[in-house]
Amino acid sequence: MASASNVRSQQTKKIPNEKVFAAFNRAYTLTDYNIYDTLDKRYEFRKITINEDLSLNSDEQIDAIRMLSKRYDYDKIINNEGKTRICENCQKECLATLYCEHCIRSYLKAKFSEWTSGNNDIDDLIKQCQLKTIGPNKIIEWIPYNNLGDVKYLTKGGFSEIYSAVWKDGHYNEWNSENQRLERHGSEKVIVKRLENVKNANRNWFEEAKSHLTISNKWAGIIQSYGLTQEEKTKDYMLVMCHMTIDLRNYLKQNHNILTWKKKIKIIVDIIDALLRIHKENAIHRDLHSGNILYLEDYDCWYISDLGFCGPPDKPIKSIYGNLPYIAPEVIVGKEYDYPSDIYSIGMLMWEISSGQPPFADFENDYDLVLRILDGKRPKAISGTPSKYKEIMIQCWDADPLKRPNVITLHKMIMDLSKSNILNDSNDDKKSKKYLSPFSFLQSSSKFSSKTNTSRLSKIHQFENILVSKNITEGEQEDFHSKPYDFNIASNIIQYGSTLKDSIAKSSASKDNIVRSNTSKSNTSKSSTSSQNSSTSSFTKVFSKAFGKKKQSADNNNSKKQQKQPERNNETDDIY
Repeated sequence: MASASNVRSQQTKKIPNEKVFAAFNRAYTLTDYNIYDTLDKRYEFRKITINEDLSLNSDEQIDAIRMLSKRYDYDKIINNEGKTRICENCQKECLATLYCEHCIRSYLKAKFSEWTSGNNDIDDLIKQCQLKTIGPNKIIEWIPYNNLGDVKYLTKGGFSEIYSAVWKDGHYNEWNSENQRLERHGSEKVIVKRLENVKNANRNWFEEAKSHLTISNKWAGIIQSYGLTQEEKTKDYMLVMCHMTIDLRNYLKQNHNILTWKKKIKIIVDIIDALLRIHKENAIHRDLHSGNILYLEDYDCWYISDLGFCGPPDKPIKSIYGNLPYIAPEVIVGKEYDYPSDIYSIGMLMWEISSGQPPFADFENDYDLVLRILDGKRPKAISGTPSKYKEIMIQCWDADPLKRPNVITLHKMIMDLSKSNILNDSNDDKKSKKYLSPFSFLQSSSKFSSKTNTSRLSKIHQFENILVSKNITEGEQEDFHSKPYDFNIASNIIQYGSTLKDSIAKSSASKDNIVRSNTSKSNTSKSSTSSQNSSTSSFTKVFSKAFGKKKQSADNNNSKKQQKQPERNNETDDIY
């Protein structure tokens, strides 16, 4: 006979079926926020809607109501809104209905003396996260390494080696009110990232880590972190995270030819919704790219990962960290990452989702790529791209950060697009369903052209004495994409050209050459060739002068690194 704990573990691992999710989503879709203007009113309406849904049997209704109640509790605590009650155990006023948030925090605090990472800063980081816990399945903890089994090296990304593992006990999942204790999920697959940056981390790194761990366990759309562990042999610290199905880069390789625009828009909606949560927490991601966007097939949701947590803690002065094709031009020229920098990355992700390939995939040389980005070049919109989608994408990657939409405006724009008739594909679900193999996001693919550079990782870049970025006209963009340019800078080009001062003056004179939708075709055709030649020529000269002597040493350093060993409201979409 199965023990009570085993039965409970099996129950908590049960994933509601598609009918339950469909009914749950219908209840939210039918909610009129003008009529049901509080969390409590919306909860009662949705509960009635689910109970009256004839597509569900009694067990499915129970599952859907439990999902609804879990989300209701999260929303109440996050927004500090809704009916309160007096906890029968601690006698404190609490918001949650399925548990008491104060009892959970007290339970965790009482166990502080029972564990240690061996590092006071790490201990303090975990304790502070636990004291802000919002639910029983949203807890950061110290995970003894011997609780992880079947640890397998998978790949290396940026500053982190990535492993798969099986967490024997699993994360905390439920609060047992009767016994006043937390209960665990049971054995589960997890992803483990080696954090090579902890040993040299400064105080700012720990503050940022606390912020990001808290955010990841607070909002939907951000991959959940379970806690930290330490490998026994190397003593390296490691981040333990929710296991996902595939990353966006490899998902597009496998599925791009069968993706409808409705599905493509769904992907970008999920990404922007998650970024909205991050920016509302006054945080900046700083490294958005398709390798950091992960898919969970069970729930058909996309998540953002690596909120700056896995980058370098002490990068050199005047350097930047990131995946170059997604880095905003103002960051390349030396400005700090800011909210518009993330929006620029969204523009590149929009193009990648539309095309199925990473942006600037044919550029193998970082210096060539920087030259083109700062000269206003952007990927060419794919034929068949909806005009509104293209318009939003171009706004996001504008050279001027002030002309990019903020995340709230962007969220509204993309939601409006998702509801438009152009995306109503009747056979969408049938066309887009495809089995995804486990860990497929960590396996290589041979589907891309041999010329396509798919190996770009986030890394440290050092760019000095470079010019300000600019926009160019639509005609110049066409000219750029239609000509067979040689994207390799000649080794002797440094001996040609004007001085840095003259080049900057020439660049400033053409700085206002911005894309205008009402530019006539005749003016565009007359100016495109001359503008292209003059701007690119002057820029190439000064760029080569600035980088020619540094290129060899930088390439050598990068090579060594690669060889190192292995607005409606704040209601969440997260249920488990």
